[in-house]
Amino acid sequence: MKHIPVLKDESINGLAIKEGDIIVDGTLGGGGHTYEMIKQFGSSIKIIGLDLDLDAKARTQELIGGALSNFTFVNSGFQDIDKVLADLKIEKVDGILLDLGISSFQLEVAGRGFSFLKDEPLLMTMKKEPTDEDLTAREIVNTWEEESIADIIYGFGEEKYSRKIAKKIVESRKEKDIATTFDLVKIIGDAVGGHYKGLRIHPATRTFQALRIATNSELSNLEQVIEKGLDCLKAGGHMAIITFHSLEDRIVKRAFVALKEKGKANILNKKPIVPTEEELKSNPRSRSAKLRLLEKLK
Repeated sequence: MKHIPVLKDESINGLAIKEGDIIVDGTLGGGGHTYEMIKQFGSSIKIIGLDLDLDAKARTQELIGGALSNFTFVNSGFQDIDKVLADLKIEKVDGILLDLGISSFQLEVAGRGFSFLKDEPLLMTMKKEPTDEDLTAREIVNTWEEESIADIIYGFGEEKYSRKIAKKIVESRKEKDIATTFDLVKIIGDAVGGHYKGLRIHPATRTFQALRIATNSELSNLEQVIEKGLDCLKAGGHMAIITFHSLEDRIVKRAFVALKEKGKANILNKKPIVPTEEELKSNPRSRSAKLRLLEKLK
C-alpha cells in the first residue's frame, strides 16, 4: 500500500530546512514526509521519527532504503518529545513536523478498529500491542457511564445525536459485550440511521472519530506537544502542524496566537494552508487538511 503524505511540499518548505538541521517527525506513520526530507537533503540533516506504532519504523526504512545513519526511530508519542530528546542527549532541534491525520495503514491494515468499514476488534489504540493498562474504545463503550459516552461523542465528534447514540450503546451492552467495529456500527445505525439518509457522511463517522480521540488522548497530547515542542526548538526553529478536523485546528490556532502574544513566536501564515485542487484530485483524503506554521523567536 502506498501512503501519500499530505501537504508534503508546503509542510517541508515551511520548515525552512538547511544543512546540518535536526528535524523531529513526530508522527512518522508511513514515512512519507521523512522520505521526502531525506530525498531532498540527504545526509546533510538528521531526522528523529516518533511513533507509537512499532510498524512505522519498518515502513519508513523500506521507503528510504533501509536503516540510514541520519534517521533515528523512537517508539514514543509526540507528547513526550522532551523526554525523547533528553534520552538522545539532544538539547534543541531546528524543526518539528506533525501530521495529525490517521494513516492509511491504521485504517486499512492495522486491524485495530479505526475504520467503520471493516469488522475488527474495537481497540482504536495507536499502539500495535496495547497493554491491559491502555484504554481502548471497547472499554469506553462497555464500561463508561452513558453521560460520559455522550459527552465525548458530542465534544470530540461534534455529533448532534450523541445522546441517542450513547443511550443505545448502554442499552445494547446489557444484552452482550460490544466487541467489534460492526457491533458498534449497527448500534449507531439503529440509533440515528434515519437522520443520516441522503447525507454524504456515514452515520458512524463522528462517533468513531470521537472514540479514537478519547482513546488516544489526542487533543491533550496536542496541547502538550505545542508547549513542549516550542521549548525544544532553537531560536529561529520552525514548527509545522497539519490538522484534519476543526477541534485540532482550533487548538493549534489558539496555542500559536497565545505564543505570539507572549512574544515567544511568529505565526508564519495568517490563514491555514490547504491542499491544492491537484492534490485533492490525487488524494481525496487530504480534503480537510490544514497546515499552520510557527517560528520560535527566543
